[in-house]
Amino acid sequence: MTAQNPEPNDTPGLENGGGVQPGDTPPAETGVSGPQHEPPQRGLALPVVFLGLIGLVVVIVVAGLIGRIIGLF
Repeated sequence: MTAQNPEPNDTPGLENGGGVQPGDTPPAETGVSGPQHEPPQRGLALPVVFLGLIGLVVVIVVAGLIGRIIGLF
């Protein structure tokens, strides 16, 4: 299939010579395709270590509170 140039006399909106009238041009592209690459993948090591440290602090605090209630401290 080959592309053919439109005939100015047969195509509405075209002036002599193939130009278009002001206001007949299509709107600009919207650019809705988005990025053409994958987003960078984040590692899981830092969140796991951070959550582990928070869990350790919680366990220590709870153990201290239970020890205080029992009378160990």
